[in-house]
Amino acid sequence: MLPAMRILVTGGAGMIGRKLAERLARDGALGDTPITALELIDVVPPEVPAGAEFPVGWQVADVSAPGIAATLVEGRADVVFHLAAIPSGGAEANLEGGYRANLDGTRNLLEAIRMLDGYVPRVVFSSTIAVFGAPFPDVIPDDFHLTPLTSYGSQKAMGELLLTDLTRRGFIDGVAIRLPTICVRPGTPNAAASGFFSNIVREPLVGRETVLPVSEDVRHPVASPRAAVDYLVHAATLDGARLGDRRALTMPGLSVTVAEQIDALRELAGDRAVALIRREHDPVIADIVAGWPRAFATDRAAELGFHGEATFAEILRVHVEDELGGVVPGAG
Repeated sequence: MLPAMRILVTGGAGMIGRKLAERLARDGALGDTPITALELIDVVPPEVPAGAEFPVGWQVADVSAPGIAATLVEGRADVVFHLAAIPSGGAEANLEGGYRANLDGTRNLLEAIRMLDGYVPRVVFSSTIAVFGAPFPDVIPDDFHLTPLTSYGSQKAMGELLLTDLTRRGFIDGVAIRLPTICVRPGTPNAAASGFFSNIVREPLVGRETVLPVSEDVRHPVASPRAAVDYLVHAATLDGARLGDRRALTMPGLSVTVAEQIDALRELAGDRAVALIRREHDPVIADIVAGWPRAFATDRAAELGFHGEATFAEILRVHVEDELGGVVPGAG
């Protein structure tokens, strides 16, 4: 008889959670093990992926609320993807809400697992490169110290430490993956300081104007939503012995300048698309971005089998395939 594979995803209604669920439904397995059940959790109703050949359940629940995490882990899922979080801008604007969602939610979930005798699931925790803070070198090495300069980065760093400690003590089998900025994000422009990385290519591709608030020499590591899902799936199937005690990994991200993004857009969609980018310098966003990392050396992740995109043109192709039906609007 094949082993059972039950999966729990917190933050299942978010962009990455939705794409992860779609990937699991399409694959029908995690690694070599068939999936027998998937449960999606979020504070709003998640979408049930089409085509799943296994039961998919969902709940509207807040893992940071007292007692909720204990009910979520009663089914003893074999793999727990913990994606639920308030993102960077929200965590900075709402100190209490950020700590409740990003720290208390993580601790509640891990503590609920710890309280179940004989239950040691693989827990994949979605972390962030915001755990690093300036000053740092142009290329940040794998062993660079954590010095977060935002509430979001601090909360995620604390989550990494909790996960690592409980793994060391044998209560969970944890892996934390630090994601670069995800680009191109589907949907509509938002107020996030990093939103322009997606906006300046996503909007022109469908004939809409967009604003570039920084100079074209700004450089930053990015990865596609598809790559982020690949990272999560690979982290879920890694041999824990290969990780040792260092359970947090910085994921590969393509270090790209805004100018290189625009060049890739021009090559794909022509000058007409590029003309829809309006330069409006925003000193507040420019100052924020100036303190962000420019590139990472992710040798350890590469050795463990994590691989991202090699060019921004590849990232654009992923967006066109996954969000635009493989067709560039207006292309002849």
